[in-house]
Amino acid sequence: MQSATDKKTQFKAILAAIACHVAWGFSFLASRKGLDEAPVFVLLSHRFGLSFLAMNLLVLLGVGETDLRRKGLLKPLLLGLMEPVVYFFGEQYGILHSNTVFSGVMIALIPIVSTLAAAPVLGEKPTVGQLLFSLLSLGGVVGIGFMNSSSGALDWIGVAFERTYSIMAVGTVVFTPLALVQTRGSVVKYVQPLAEPTYLMAVLFLALICSVACYFLSGYTITYMTVARGTVFSNLTTAVSVFAGVIFLHEPFTWFGALCCLVIFVGIYGVQKTG
Repeated sequence: MQSATDKKTQFKAILAAIACHVAWGFSFLASRKGLDEAPVFVLLSHRFGLSFLAMNLLVLLGVGETDLRRKGLLKPLLLGLMEPVVYFFGEQYGILHSNTVFSGVMIALIPIVSTLAAAPVLGEKPTVGQLLFSLLSLGGVVGIGFMNSSSGALDWIGVAFERTYSIMAVGTVVFTPLALVQTRGSVVKYVQPLAEPTYLMAVLFLALICSVACYFLSGYTITYMTVARGTVFSNLTTAVSVFAGVIFLHEPFTWFGALCCLVIFVGIYGVQKTG
């Protein structure tokens, strides 16, 4: 039976996951606005460059610290190569060249694949209820996709800081040279989008909120929750992105969309209760 402290920690982890994925839901809108003004690699370079600058500012202020040399660079490097390099390369080009159906379904696959991978890798065996509710939440996302088929005991702070620092560092090192190649070495073309207020606001949101703040929240979540319980919240990102499209891009929304969102929330709740 869980103690009061454990329940409080779990509740905080749930709040962190919700805040994180709500912000990531709006990241699709921000990325879409950013890609209107700059190529993919320029946007990613600005995003992770500003994020890495913010992380180093936190180090200078004494808010966080990192000692990657003592702990080894292999794992942080592998983490950084998988995310942001591989993940964001696929995500940004996906946003640029596909519609919300494809993007939504792909994101919905994250909790399913993560839950299955956690069993052999981490020894976390999901319950039958968790698998069923994950599939239910996936069904809600697929429904939203078809609806929009016509439109485009651990110091968690230290761990989260080093994870986030590694991700931002690798993203900056990889995407900045690619951005300069994409602009054919023109520094003027590289910095020109930053003069556009809409683009600057989008990049700041992506860098400071969706990258720095959300990776801290994500680090807290995966520290205190199993993979099955933590990753199912990624389906919330799809629901939020739909609402963002309705509010800011005036995309259509029907009662069927509301029903699909409800199914997503029921699936998330079910995974939490059956763990």
